[in-house]
Amino acid sequence: MIATVSDLEGKLTGAHRTWLDPGGFSEAHLGRAPIDTPRRAMGELLGHAVRFGCCHDVMAAGEGIETVLSQRSILPAMPALAALSAAHLSAIAFPDTLRRLYIARDNDPAGDAAIKTLIERTSAAGIAAMVLTPRLGDFNEDLRLLGADALRAILRVQIAAQDIERFMKLAT
Repeated sequence: MIATVSDLEGKLTGAHRTWLDPGGFSEAHLGRAPIDTPRRAMGELLGHAVRFGCCHDVMAAGEGIETVLSQRSILPAMPALAALSAAHLSAIAFPDTLRRLYIARDNDPAGDAAIKTLIERTSAAGIAAMVLTPRLGDFNEDLRLLGADALRAILRVQIAAQDIERFMKLAT
């Protein structure tokens, strides 16, 4: 899987590559190829991201591509970005039009630190931050192991009421 990393203006700043297991998903490799480093990125990454949709006033941000795509399967109209790591998530650049940021966190210590820093940054910029917390380790695990209906229920109670109709996919 190859993804482009871009800045706020859409300029290509890097690339992220994930080698996938041709045999499909396995708990041992989480769908990634059984090699030493199945994920690699190159280029100028800090502050930039893999982007899904164009941000206006609301968007979601998460660490990994799989996590963001899983969240987006339930919130398909919500622009989102994958920062590629917890450290990069805490350093994402904010579009001038952004008013509310949903942070699709990972349930781990690195995710905790990224959330803390990102909430401080959004607050200083006058942007409302809302943390989306998965039931398991991340939203990709929630989708794979609990299913789309469970993920929909998990997210529905965590997003603002005005964003449910605007962004949420209500039927499968």
